[in-house]
Amino acid sequence: MSQCLNPDCKLVNQPNTKFCQRCGNKLLLADRYRAVQIIGQGGFGRTFRAVDEHKPSKPPCVIKQFYPQAQGTDTLQKAAELFEQEAVRLDELGKHPQIPELFAYFTQDGRQYLVQEFIDGQNLAQILTSEGYFSEKQIWNLLKDLLPVLEFIHKGQVIHRDIKPENIIRRSNGQLVLVDFGAAKYATATALGVTGTVIGSAGYAAPEQGIGKAIYASDIYSLGVTCIHLLTQVEPFELYSISEGDWVWRDYLPNPISKELGQVLDKMIQGATKRRYQSVAEVLNDINGSPIAPPKISVPQPPQPKFISQSFTEDLGNGVKLDMVYIPGGTFTMGAPVTEEGSRNSERPQHSVTIKAFLMGKYPVTQAQWQAVAKLPKVNRDLNPDPSRFKGANRPVERVSWYDAVEFCDRLCRLTGKAYRLPSEAEWEYACRAGTTTPFYFGRTITPELANYDGNYTYGSGTKGKYRQETTTVGSFPPNKFGLYDLHGNVWEWCADHWHSDYQGAPNDETIWLSSDKNSSRLLRGGSWYDDPGYCRSACRHDLNADYDNLYFGFRIVCSAEWT
Repeated sequence: MSQCLNPDCKLVNQPNTKFCQRCGNKLLLADRYRAVQIIGQGGFGRTFRAVDEHKPSKPPCVIKQFYPQAQGTDTLQKAAELFEQEAVRLDELGKHPQIPELFAYFTQDGRQYLVQEFIDGQNLAQILTSEGYFSEKQIWNLLKDLLPVLEFIHKGQVIHRDIKPENIIRRSNGQLVLVDFGAAKYATATALGVTGTVIGSAGYAAPEQGIGKAIYASDIYSLGVTCIHLLTQVEPFELYSISEGDWVWRDYLPNPISKELGQVLDKMIQGATKRRYQSVAEVLNDINGSPIAPPKISVPQPPQPKFISQSFTEDLGNGVKLDMVYIPGGTFTMGAPVTEEGSRNSERPQHSVTIKAFLMGKYPVTQAQWQAVAKLPKVNRDLNPDPSRFKGANRPVERVSWYDAVEFCDRLCRLTGKAYRLPSEAEWEYACRAGTTTPFYFGRTITPELANYDGNYTYGSGTKGKYRQETTTVGSFPPNKFGLYDLHGNVWEWCADHWHSDYQGAPNDETIWLSSDKNSSRLLRGGSWYDDPGYCRSACRHDLNADYDNLYFGFRIVCSAEWT
């Protein structure tokens, strides 16, 4: 079915309908997301189960619509800010498996929307109602599962501020997912000392949240209250005695629990912040030291790429080597979110892409490598053996067109018998990111000490620095986690694909994306020594005629991993 998103209509239309049969409202958001059913509604918005029409399997997702029903300009403005803030937080927290992934955030028909991952499962409030109170073992497992998630968001300087059973969903495999970051805030050193918005759910919010001063320990408090509620199946207000000024939750336990768990929970829910756990690390330390707790809890670190023996060096003769690095296969989100500084519509919609393993040049092709291959017999076109303006054997070759780069690959194929070619755009971005989701593979900002670009300009919180006004020797700056160098700046790198104005209809694998127009321009990635840092982002795309060359343009080659 197709649910109309117009709050004044709400008609459920037949599947595949493009416009509401009652009010004429457009049913597809961003021409791809179709609401199927209303699954939630509150004072400031509605939530829909939805599908992504651009995916063959039409996987489920969630649409959140900002639809305020409260009155008052200040209230509405704050609600709108919180809605946008939720999109920012989801995007910033990246691809943690226990936080919903943000797919899109935009405005359509005058209303704000965000689209995020659908978490298939029940929240803990629903489970408590259907299955009854939790056992001690279930609480230990809950802490083991969720504390590392809290550690992760706190390291990202974010406080959730609304942890409660309704905001914790249990997947079908038992894994817990923390949802609803609408109340989350940055926890910078300045913000922690400033009174802000009073926010949080009554009964679960820490006392300091009542005066607008949430801290990291506020989330620990809320998680502790969630645990005693699940243990007793009694509302938090009844578990605290006003007359005694203390928690009396043990009086409501259906079964006794261990002293060790009781001590951990007591310290989590201390009203006085000085007597409460100050950090997740302190909670984990006590739990890991408990003789009856489950196996040691550790905060998972992002998986590191495994470099294997399939990397190799091609001998081009006369001491010239070409290093090829093995890039393991995987899935990533291609493109930039709307919240990324300097991003463009050509970098959207973001979409999931699965890449097969391949090999990629450790550096952009150097002048020494170019000269070695240019001496080889012609395949389709002549090559200038020394085209570069900025001379240096180990500087990247520049002033080469797309056709020149293809000829280089063709000659190398004939010499070695291996399938060398230009990378597809998807392969290039996957290799550049190396598992990261930030604008650059080394983080959210960039400085001239990390890459070669026009240092007169800044990005994010970066600082100005040296503008070198020329290329630099390859490998002069830090590599990414795959061991690749110079992907940000130095020279733009040609890709095999034709240019498309955005990612509508883009492949979901490493396929080279061609168009029917043979004269279509070709893709360049990575920025150059001449450009400001925004052009050096992992997601940035540029296009030019295939026969155009300039002192900003070079290339990097790839090779199939199958021959190994």
